[in-house]
Amino acid sequence: MSVTTDFSTLALSNEQLATLKTLKYEQMTPVQAQSLPAILAGEDVIAQAQTGSGKTAAFALGLLARLNPAHFGVQALVLCPTRELAEQVADEIRRLARSQANIKVLSLCGGVPARAQAQSLQHGAHVIVGTPGRVLDHLNQQRIHFNQLQTLVLDEADRMLDMGFQEELDQIIAATPKSRQTLLFSATFPAQIEGMTQSLMRSPKHVVVEQAPLENNIEQVFYEISSDSREDAVIQLLLERNPSNAILFCNTKRETHALFTTLHNYGFSVQALHGDLEQRDREQTLLQFNNGSTRILVATDVAARGLDIKGLDMVLNVAVAHDVDTHIHRVGRTGRAGETGVAITLLTAADEYKFRLLQDAMPAPLTPLRLPAPSPQPSRPEAAAMVTIHIMGGKKDKLRPGDIVGALTRSGAIDFDSVGKITVQSINSYVAIKKDKAKLALSSLNNDKMKGRRFKARLL
Repeated sequence: MSVTTDFSTLALSNEQLATLKTLKYEQMTPVQAQSLPAILAGEDVIAQAQTGSGKTAAFALGLLARLNPAHFGVQALVLCPTRELAEQVADEIRRLARSQANIKVLSLCGGVPARAQAQSLQHGAHVIVGTPGRVLDHLNQQRIHFNQLQTLVLDEADRMLDMGFQEELDQIIAATPKSRQTLLFSATFPAQIEGMTQSLMRSPKHVVVEQAPLENNIEQVFYEISSDSREDAVIQLLLERNPSNAILFCNTKRETHALFTTLHNYGFSVQALHGDLEQRDREQTLLQFNNGSTRILVATDVAARGLDIKGLDMVLNVAVAHDVDTHIHRVGRTGRAGETGVAITLLTAADEYKFRLLQDAMPAPLTPLRLPAPSPQPSRPEAAAMVTIHIMGGKKDKLRPGDIVGALTRSGAIDFDSVGKITVQSINSYVAIKKDKAKLALSSLNNDKMKGRRFKARLL
């Protein structure tokens, strides 16, 4: 039996359908088609789906449909494991709510001053998106109340439990009405989550969306190497393949840092992403990778969960993942939205058992290859095309992307094509600029006025 995938078949308002059309949301993804009818009907839902499957829009449309804009109490709460994911989710909800007047979506995450969040809470909010630790902090300070809550969403629930948020989740959930609707989204469904849902949810509808086949648009390559040639193999593959951007997966923080150091010393445009990074460093690392100021990201699996990275050329498994699900999750980060991608995995003799498990799980046979001999005259690493400028001002100062573009292009010395992705946060903004225009852009931003005042700017 086929599932209808047209959004017009759902119980959505005409304004919401018009917004979806404007945003080019033409057909539902599998997780949306299977979960949205139940969500809109007010049922509890457990959805098992990978990152990038469209799950955010599924629960966002559901919670927005139930909101009463005239009431400024907290009507929906979305809990996420990391600040980056929470910010992405909040932005998506705001985009989908553009046809609904006066909907206020507030982010409550660690890494930013709690005082500013407390001030925002005094003005009320319809939807709160946050990390468990910071939400619980505001709850304990009695800055927020959930007595009017209609919808609770646990996004990437497995990761929140992996990160040790069980106690915080229990306390937050205990402060919400039992009559609420509960939506749980998770890439995996371990026993810990199954146990939690029994007391948390009422006759939930289970939705399981299988990982899309990888072989259609992703070239998977396995290379056999000796255990002592791993870093040399990585350098060779990066130079020969020359991806515009790539994520290199390691299994431990120590491996991640060691490989980052080697590649950085060799001259690659590279950053590391692991659990020991401070929140601000992690955020700026991701921002530079997403806007083209960094070409290569060396990461652990935990650090890379939930990242919204579009147009990824290559995934390189420097070490084989511990299990099949993690391998599929890594590989599935490239080749999204119908684009082609490459996923390379390095195999040593110690990986024979893991490789056999992968062979059993894949629809097509996997053949390990010998890594070709390196070129006698290897090329040098290419630099990133962009650099990032940090502006000490943001939404609190009424700054908008258009203000930044105007300041950069007003004199005519910098054209629009030289300006890349712009990110405006609460008190900071970031703009990607072509490297050969960086000094000129920095001078323009430091000496020109935006919103009638000057803002300090620096190169990241």
